[in-house]
Amino acid sequence: MKEKTKKLVEGPRFQNFIISLIVINAIILGMETSDEIMQRFGGFLKTVDGLILKVFVLEILLRLYVHRLRFFRQPWSVFDFAVVAIALVPASEAYAALRALRVLRALRLLSVVPTMRRVIEGLLSAIPGIASVTTIMLLFFYVFAVIGTHLYSETYPEWFGTLGKTMFTLFQIMTLESWSMGIVRPVMEQHPGAWVFFIVYILVTTFTMLNLFIAIIVNAMHSSADESAKAERLQLKAGLSGEIREMEQRILKVLEKTR
Repeated sequence: MKEKTKKLVEGPRFQNFIISLIVINAIILGMETSDEIMQRFGGFLKTVDGLILKVFVLEILLRLYVHRLRFFRQPWSVFDFAVVAIALVPASEAYAALRALRVLRALRLLSVVPTMRRVIEGLLSAIPGIASVTTIMLLFFYVFAVIGTHLYSETYPEWFGTLGKTMFTLFQIMTLESWSMGIVRPVMEQHPGAWVFFIVYILVTTFTMLNLFIAIIVNAMHSSADESAKAERLQLKAGLSGEIREMEQRILKVLEKTR
């Protein structure tokens, strides 16, 4: 019974069925934000939403039956369990914020679709490198904020009056949002040499640091893809070895019968 349930839960048909329900449920949750749609089809949408939630609960129960405590050793399984559990929270005022998190059910696509799962695993493996680059970036950001406050606080206090204002201004410049006409050129009218400060800042933070972020993420994605490919090759090799052993046993049985 347990093996049959395992084949059912891990089978491609069942997985495709769950993926379809996740997509439909995500669309329904989006439609529920429209008052006009809810007035016309609210009852039907809530009924379908409830049925889909019951299927998700049944799926989690089947997976718990198959894997038992090993279910909670898998991060993606814990994620699925938490998302479904949030959807079961009573619809009261005290839990209104948690009920709004029902839309997290759409994120179950990340755990169900293997390619998406590998992408997220690659991003997670890049966290240590990203943390190091973030620390370096914050250090540069702080240094430039202190310099900018000292240089331009008297002439432009609304942008550089305090360390906090300067950091916010530099963050806007780092995003390249209206940095030239909105901030830099007005500052250059009073400080003609200010372009040196801003150009160096943009080169260091926007181009160099962000490219480091991208390089780390791409490298982690490649490493994750290589590990996944190795695991698939080992699994295929193990499967072939099992089939070869079965063939050998069958041949030996046939030879014994012919003697």
